[in-house]
Amino acid sequence: MPNQEPDSVVTDAECCPGLLSAPLPADQAEELARVFKALGDPVRLRLLSLIASRAGGEVCVCELTPAFELAQPTISHHLKLLRQAGLIDCERRGTWVYYWLLPETTDKLAAVLTRPAGAGDRVPEPSGAAR
Repeated sequence: MPNQEPDSVVTDAECCPGLLSAPLPADQAEELARVFKALGDPVRLRLLSLIASRAGGEVCVCELTPAFELAQPTISHHLKLLRQAGLIDCERRGTWVYYWLLPETTDKLAAVLTRPAGAGDRVPEPSGAAR
């Protein structure tokens, strides 16, 4: 299995500002939207969870398919979309394909969604909001 640990996890506020600390640039918003879209399907979210929570860090597709009442080509399609979003990667070994999480992508999502240190518990209501 290829090395799962990134050389350095990027959490620098300049590179990946959180939603509450600065507006997202258009290119970053498009990139993040593709990832969130991939996670917006319950099957793909479950697949990612099954892969990420696997002891040893990888799982064979032969172990994923029985967890769903879906045809194997449908599971393969969902896995392809997760790969295209940069959430997982895979490697063919003989007949089977093994999948693993790409933590740098989930770390980037976490960094964007994390409130800056010292931020209050509430986001201020927009001006003119009904009370």
